[in-house]
Amino acid sequence: MSLRIYNTLSRALEPLIPIDPGHVRMYVCGMTVYDLCHLGHARAMVAFDVVQRWLKASGLCVTYVRNVTDIDDKIIKRALENGETIRALTDRMVDALHQDADALGIERPTHEPRATDFVPHMLNLIGRLEQKGLAYQAGNGDVNYAVRKFPGYGKLSGKSLDELRAGERVAVADGKDDPLDFVLWKTAKANEPPDAKWDSIYGQGRPGWHIECSAMCGEMLGETVDIHGGGADLQFPHHENEIAQSEGATGKPLASIWMHNGFVTRDNEKMSKSLGNFFTIRDILARYDAETTRFFIIRAHYRSALNHSDAHLDDARNSLKRLYTALDLVAPEALLAIDWSEPFAARFKAAMDEDFGTPEAVAVLFELASEVNKTRSAQLAGLLKALGACLGLLQGDPKAFLQAGATLDEGSIATLIAQRAAAKAAKDFAEADRIRQHLLALGIVLKDTASGTSWEVAA
Repeated sequence: MSLRIYNTLSRALEPLIPIDPGHVRMYVCGMTVYDLCHLGHARAMVAFDVVQRWLKASGLCVTYVRNVTDIDDKIIKRALENGETIRALTDRMVDALHQDADALGIERPTHEPRATDFVPHMLNLIGRLEQKGLAYQAGNGDVNYAVRKFPGYGKLSGKSLDELRAGERVAVADGKDDPLDFVLWKTAKANEPPDAKWDSIYGQGRPGWHIECSAMCGEMLGETVDIHGGGADLQFPHHENEIAQSEGATGKPLASIWMHNGFVTRDNEKMSKSLGNFFTIRDILARYDAETTRFFIIRAHYRSALNHSDAHLDDARNSLKRLYTALDLVAPEALLAIDWSEPFAARFKAAMDEDFGTPEAVAVLFELASEVNKTRSAQLAGLLKALGACLGLLQGDPKAFLQAGATLDEGSIATLIAQRAAAKAAKDFAEADRIRQHLLALGIVLKDTASGTSWEVAA
């Protein structure tokens, strides 16, 4: 096949040659479910949703596994703060994850394993590493991975052991033989709740983060997968440590191709809670419709940085309206299948086959929309809709999309009013004014009174 993908491991474009002809096995590291998903999570989910959609459009069978990390230090801390069980917290957050993903048109993965269901498999993998001399139990009860005993550690991230030593910590404090070693099994602590620990030959405890994915990936997809993916922030140490664990145990490559999507920034600054420029998916969807948000993510290449700003989302909305205008002008002819030899379709395919080149593919959609506007061809309108489906776009009713414009429902308006009130309370008057102006642009007039803020639709 002609599809080429950028392999982070080799730092080069490589053809995708499935281990089992016609069948692609893909593992993507999912979310740690202690809070609502943010825009960075949306970027990763949409990126790999496009990957699996295009693989299927290319005639391949796809087994897509995206895990859920439902045991972790942050999860334990949040559950204790909330006064709820870990399972209650994680069930609630998984439900929220699904709601957000469904809103963005993200197809469910084939399998969505939860880490807590695979603890026995993790312990088995730790035992194999221990037998091979790659793992040891420290004096504090933790079981650690002996990094220096695995040849090639650092090959994914490009970090040498000497470079890693520059950030090392004092080994004695955490019971490690070497500061570079990482934990496979954490011994239970007195203040941790009962549902945060499991019995094992090493004593009560819980798995480390990295071993979770090695175990789930191996059990569900086999010792070597075709594609292993995740956000760029996972390249090191998470994916590097996965390689050390899985390949240390099996002696086989963990993945043929490693894929990593780029970071999300806000007005060209890295998005983070500490900078106050952090947005959940729900924050975005309170102000912009889901398809606009998806289109905003897709029209940037998955490996590039994605700069989030209101101006970029506004532009995405206007651009998407241009495509829907063509579909509103001419009723699309239903296509039984895409003829990939057709010039527009061929160019779209060439773009997607070159490392999922969505910017170029989207450009083809705009060229096709222009042709639909000129020729009034129902067949070309059908092709526009069919190619859009490969990206999870343009499947809505054109009139409904265009008539909705950028208007908001009452719940979304209430959310924005609350955000404006919070900005005013924090004396961030620039943000408060921006929200007022944003609502005014959508035809919503705010009225501030002593009893609060009300709104009405502009005449």
